[in-house]
Amino acid sequence: MSDSKYYLPEPSHWPLVGSIGLFVTTFGFAFALLNYNAPVEEGGGTIGNLMVMYIGMAIIAFMMFGWFGTVIRESEAGKYNAQVDTSFRMGMMWFIFSEVMFFAAFFGALFYIRQLSIPWLAGEGNNAMTNELLWPSFDGGWASDGKAMVSPNPEAYPTPKAVVGAWGIPLVNTILLIASSFTCTFAHHALKKDARSKMITWMIVTLALGFIFLGFQIYEYSHAINDLGLTLSSGTYGSTFYMLTGFHGAHVTIGAIMLTIMTLRMIKGHFTPKNHFAFEAAAWYWHFVDVVWVGLFIFVYVL
Repeated sequence: MSDSKYYLPEPSHWPLVGSIGLFVTTFGFAFALLNYNAPVEEGGGTIGNLMVMYIGMAIIAFMMFGWFGTVIRESEAGKYNAQVDTSFRMGMMWFIFSEVMFFAAFFGALFYIRQLSIPWLAGEGNNAMTNELLWPSFDGGWASDGKAMVSPNPEAYPTPKAVVGAWGIPLVNTILLIASSFTCTFAHHALKKDARSKMITWMIVTLALGFIFLGFQIYEYSHAINDLGLTLSSGTYGSTFYMLTGFHGAHVTIGAIMLTIMTLRMIKGHFTPKNHFAFEAAAWYWHFVDVVWVGLFIFVYVL
């Protein structure tokens, strides 16, 4: 950070590449949804519908690899002063805040369904006519409350045999993520003390815990879909379950990729005890993911 002036990078082609990637990804996904129910002989219901989306995602990955590589080279060249560092920190804080609001929306939907719409549909309060007109046989309750799941149209919305219990894999995954927060913090303290070998060791442990979490979640999804019959079509329980756990799993994947890159940079000798915001940003994101999982474990699995 020897340059006292605020660093302004040269015009870059990466924003254009990223925009193209986002457009192709969105177009490909929309095209796949449009043709999903088409007959197989017409190309419907096949993985080929997603090929355009995969191409777009590959373009985005290429853009991120190139753009972040440019930023890393600029940082290692000492072009960022304290003001740039502050702007990076503010940007990351606002990004994490937006992610908090993202998950708050889904937790809010879960709260609304369980605490308001289900009692209304069951006829509680002044909503007797709602129950009589829409679903007279519905008596309320939530799948994790131990009540049998019922469906107004079992063919279109089949009910699962059971729900995923909290005290098996979800509890193990909770322990894994909480432990990974501690190991990530240990790595941060080692970096501040310039103990590079300890720092790399703790980062490898953090990555191992994160990827084990993902492996268990993949197994849990396989068990839930194939053995329990719990799918996105399993009513509001199925949709909220997969929306919350699925998006969280995607965030864990992103966080694990970020920490992997940080570990590789540490191995290459990047970062100093006083200049390591890239690692701090990844650590902040990882702690955020861990906190979200604790809330998810309580409100989705336990309650």
